[in-house]
Amino acid sequence: MPALVVIHDSEGDWLIGDGVNDPNLPDSSGVYCIACTTENDPSISELAGLPPGFAAFRDGSGLPWTVEPFSYEDEQG
Repeated sequence: MPALVVIHDSEGDWLIGDGVNDPNLPDSSGVYCIACTTENDPSISELAGLPPGFAAFRDGSGLPWTVEPFSYEDEQG
């Protein structure tokens, strides 16, 4: 599936998902180098300047990204 969610969390970590499958299920997530990930989906590189604490979403491959603030539900501001 294409990347539909890209998160740059407040700790500086990057998370990329399809927005459909649960990443918390066993064997559903992995750690990959960002260069390898952008080779598979070059549109992710458009988000290289995404600041920490923001996420980008899109409805499908090739569609524009929408950027908005992001925080984990259990984070207190």
